[in-house]
Amino acid sequence: MADYRKLWWILIAILAITFTLLGYFGREVYREAPPIPDQVVSAAGDLLMTEESILDGQTAWQSMGGMQVGSIWGHGAYQAPDWTADWLHRELETCVRRQLG
Repeated sequence: MADYRKLWWILIAILAITFTLLGYFGREVYREAPPIPDQVVSAAGDLLMTEESILDGQTAWQSMGGMQVGSIWGHGAYQAPDWTADWLHRELETCVRRQLG
């Protein structure tokens, strides 16, 4: 039984260290998150997007599964399909078909 007690203490120590690191880096992710501007304005003064539209786009991308590959700060863009380019391409094809047909 004494042999198991040592193993239990090793397991508890490993779990404590692991969860401490997980908590620390989890907090760092939120602390170091890139800021989202209230609005983005062109050089001519035209409003390009708002914070709400940025967050809506982020939600749309996450709902298509792009967040399930890569890291949370965009590495997934190297491995997941480029949803924006794909959507724009399909939108252009649809517009052209409507105009021609």
